[in-house]
Amino acid sequence: MWRGTVARVLRSGRTGNSRFVSGTAAVVEFRRRLERELEDIRGAGTWKSERIISSRQGPHLRLEGGGTGILNFCANNYLGLSSHPEVIRAAVEALEKFGAGLSSVRFICGTQSIHKDLEEKIARFHQREDAILYASCFDANAGIFEALLTPEDAVLSDELNHASIIDGIRLCKANKYRYKHMDMQDLEAKLQDAQKHRLRLVATDGAFSMDGDIAPLREICQLAQKYDALVFIDECHATGFLGPSGRGTDELLGVMDKVTIINSTLGKALGGAAGGYTTGPKPLIDLLRQRSRPYLFSNSLPPAVVGCASKALDLLMESNAIAQSMAAKTQRFRSKMTAAGFTISGKDHPICPVMLGDARLAAVMAEDMLNRGIYVIGFSYPVVPKGKARIRVQISAVHSDEDIDRCVDAFTEVGRKHGALP
Repeated sequence: MWRGTVARVLRSGRTGNSRFVSGTAAVVEFRRRLERELEDIRGAGTWKSERIISSRQGPHLRLEGGGTGILNFCANNYLGLSSHPEVIRAAVEALEKFGAGLSSVRFICGTQSIHKDLEEKIARFHQREDAILYASCFDANAGIFEALLTPEDAVLSDELNHASIIDGIRLCKANKYRYKHMDMQDLEAKLQDAQKHRLRLVATDGAFSMDGDIAPLREICQLAQKYDALVFIDECHATGFLGPSGRGTDELLGVMDKVTIINSTLGKALGGAAGGYTTGPKPLIDLLRQRSRPYLFSNSLPPAVVGCASKALDLLMESNAIAQSMAAKTQRFRSKMTAAGFTISGKDHPICPVMLGDARLAAVMAEDMLNRGIYVIGFSYPVVPKGKARIRVQISAVHSDEDIDRCVDAFTEVGRKHGALP
């Protein structure tokens, strides 16, 4: 019997300590097809490796395998709250008081007082009527369109919206329109065509994560008012640091009273742990509690995560000093990189994509940057369009001017070495 098992392992090319090995032709062919696809990814220079961090998240990291004193310029830790002592203390206190988790969905026995307190705090922060928590903003985006829209309705989506918005829209039965990226003439044409539908919902990222550009919300809201449409924005890369008090792109552009629905995350600026939410009119939130599948069929957020996010919001509502400190640091990096000869996409956002075009160049330069103690990541297709490969740099409030200058110097050296600069 054992000889037959060994023979099947050898035929399938499988190694390791698997307790069960299937040698059927279908499984063998399945493995070969997967291996060919993986080899194609490697060959295209778009393979994504996961480096292992052996320290807390922050501007300075320690990587497993000996990398110490690494400068981190690729986290969504915009406000530096992921390792803030008060945020950590709040998580520990919530863990000790409310336990590790609920072992339940919200509507059975998974709602604690801290969940309701955080939802109320989120609604107050965004100046909305109510809010609902999800395990992630991906879940929030997956849960809203299907629950809200019917075949009688229409949704109009920016072509460069985040994958979670695209996937959420795919799940609903509404009529789907895709307008050119931030193109208001195209959006208006689509809104005119969508007049035959009962309800029209314009869906856009507030800030686009790959390009660092900000949606023209004033113009979107004007068109929505003209054509009797609602506006939905995903604020994952805006909540906590855009706008005078960090409330996001709708505050930044003065349209807080014209945006109907906001989805955002607790996993970036607001402590960086996990979680997402929808905030907006109370009847909408009530409907999501009844119909949103990711909410109904996912466990409640763990108390420690709720504690983190709640304290992060407290810090933001007490003072906007942390949020405002980012503007000067972002401008410092962008101006110095532009002066060095690089093209930086977007405008005035801490997401600073260094545009390179070639996927292999982005990957090689990112690796060489790490050799110089700067942790950045190259992005290429399918995360971004073909020919639009870049290294995305993200500025944090806890980066020092010296950190930023060291990053720029390393980019200049590596860029010249690999022909990205003259």
